Formats: sequence, structure tokens, C-alpha cells
Amino acid sequence: MPPDYNERDPGLTELSVPTNTVATLPFTKMHSLGNDFVMLDGVSAPVVLSPETIRGIADRHHGIGCDQVIVAESAANGADFFMRIYNTDGSESGQCGNGARCFARFVREQGLTQKTHLAVQTISTRFSLTMGTKDEVSAELDVPEFEPAKIPFRTAQPAERYSVLANGQELVIGVAFLGNPHAVLLVDDIDEAPVSQVGPAIEHHADFPERTNVGFVEIKDPTELRLRVWERGVGETLACGSGACAAVSVCRRWNLIEDSVRVSLPGGTLQITWPGCGPILMSGPTTRVFDGLWPVP
Repeated sequence: MPPDYNERDPGLTELSVPTNTVATLPFTKMHSLGNDFVMLDGVSAPVVLSPETIRGIADRHHGIGCDQVIVAESAANGADFFMRIYNTDGSESGQCGNGARCFARFVREQGLTQKTHLAVQTISTRFSLTMGTKDEVSAELDVPEFEPAKIPFRTAQPAERYSVLANGQELVIGVAFLGNPHAVLLVDDIDEAPVSQVGPAIEHHADFPERTNVGFVEIKDPTELRLRVWERGVGETLACGSGACAAVSVCRRWNLIEDSVRVSLPGGTLQITWPGCGPILMSGPTTRVFDGLWPVP
């Protein structure tokens, strides 16, 4: 049985629901650096969500509110779990770095596993998660992909840098696939970056047929980046783990940074390590906010 989290931590509260509700769906609200998630247990009982239901859960005014809805499911092919990720617009994603680290803590605290090292599969990638001390969790994501066809990104030929016209500007970007697509561009001042204008313009650019996440990077020094991310299907978030990994992989490919880098996002800091080849490692905190019941019509 899962532990009683209200008893374990008086700071946690449980939501009440109307007594005339037909059914209720147990959930846990979690976040990492303010990048927040509604976590659902689809292992103990199947969870099937329509896009309309996902949008309702994610709505910050009329629902629980989150950047992504994440469902833990049983897996095959040697993985411990399948992680299903939904954006706030109801679309499905193949990766969420901060959500993955919260996922490791969620499945352990729900009593779904006793392992401290997990292999997790999504619709597009596979990665490993390791529980650290206290609330720290590390994720070893797959090798960053830069091949345009993999992302996918339409271009005449592969290159380290590409020029795209977005929001009336000619912009230089790098592209990477970390289980989901990313475009990365450098800015002089992250606080003045036109994220809300350029972000959606690049997300929906014709050269990204499946849309893309967009990272705006300011390089403080070779061991520290500042980053803001416009997430595909969500908008700007306080943090994005896969976006941080994409920013580091592109900047490392451009020989602008060292192997181990602190990435400062609006919600906090992640440590990313990538030597230029092999898997990329991300470490950071996770937070369990509260548990509750969502009314299902």
C-alpha cells in the first residue's frame, strides 16, 4: 500500500470532491523547478484520457493546473515502466526531462517499485532514472541526435547551424532531438529575449513538420548557461529538463561550453553533463506538492 503522505508530511493536503461525483481519479501534483505535472497511476488500473479531459486537468483556472499530465504504465521489452506524457493542449510528447525525474519518485512513493534505478520507455525514446539523496533524481537520457530527418527538420543538407525566418527575423539556430524536437538559439540577454513572440513562430515553423520546443540561451561562462524555453504544445514554462539538455548539447557541439554545466532557468538550476558523445546526464530536485481526487464524469 502507498504510504499516507498527509501523515508523513503535514504540509501536504488532499483535495475534496463533491459527494455526487460518479467516479474519481487519484492524482499526485509534483514539480521540478516549477515545471509542474499531474502524475497518474496507470499500472494499478488502466487510465485512458481524452484530449478534452487532459485539457481540463491541465487548466490552471478550472482544473488542477500543470505543464504536463504524466501516466505511469506497465512496460515490456525490459523496461520497468512506460511513461505516457501529455501536453496541456492534449497532444502526446515523447520526452519530458523534469517530468521523468518526478516520475521516478512518484512510482517509488506509490509503492509501484522498490528500485532506485529504473529503465523507462516512452513513445519515442528510452532512458534511465536514478534516485539520489533526499529529493534529488538523475536522468540519463539517450544520445542527442542532430540528424535533421530524426528531429524532424526540413533542410537541404545537415549542418551545425541553420538560418530560419521567424517573426520577421533571420535567426540562427541549432537543432537536436532528445526524445522530442528542439531548436536552440543564442541571445545576449535572456531577460530581454522575445520568447513569447519568437517561441511560437519557431514552434510552428514550416521546417518543423511536427513542431518543436524552442530554447533561448545566454552563455554566462563555459560552465554556466541561462535558459528560457518555449515548450511545444504548452508555452513558456519555468523549467524544461529536455530543453536544458538540448541547449547544452547544441552549445557543446558549437564548442562554446565545457562538459559539465549549470543551467539556470526561471524556476531553478539543473546540472547537465555531456562530453560531446554518448548519453547526456541531468540532475536536479523533485517536489511532491499534494495528492487529490479528480472527478470523472
